[in-house]
Amino acid sequence: MTFTISDAAYGTDTPAAKQAMFADLRSQLQGLLAGESDLIANTANFSSLVFNTMPGLNWAGFYFLRGDELVLGPFQGKPACIRIKKGRGVCGTTVVEGKSIVVQDVHAFPGHIACDVNSRSELVVPVFSNAQIIGVFDLDSPLPGRFDEVDAQGIESLVRMLESTIV
Repeated sequence: MTFTISDAAYGTDTPAAKQAMFADLRSQLQGLLAGESDLIANTANFSSLVFNTMPGLNWAGFYFLRGDELVLGPFQGKPACIRIKKGRGVCGTTVVEGKSIVVQDVHAFPGHIACDVNSRSELVVPVFSNAQIIGVFDLDSPLPGRFDEVDAQGIESLVRMLESTIV
């Protein structure tokens, strides 16, 4: 596994350092989710926690499936695209494929939607309820190659915690 110099600059240059960060995030998220079942409240706190804890991000937030498109939900960062068709961009492709997608260079991803021209890499994780995709959690970074499989697994573990609160 290779890490870029930008990862080293943010102190997340080893899988062990990233795993420790995600363990800390899980602990904090557990406290935020405890006793709360409101999806908007939980996804708002989730977005804020991740955005303010993970280094090298310029956007973190949710899109929720409404018919054949994703609609913007709670997020942190600059204003974003409001609606994304299923199958378009990284978020829409994640819905179609039903699995997380790590994009090292968004300019190389066919059909990438540039909501923020400064974004260079992206990680999108599907959100499930009753075995059906209900949305995605999207992370953007101005750093090329910011995300890897350790990040994907860490964010997936956080999303699974959120899913357990969806009623």
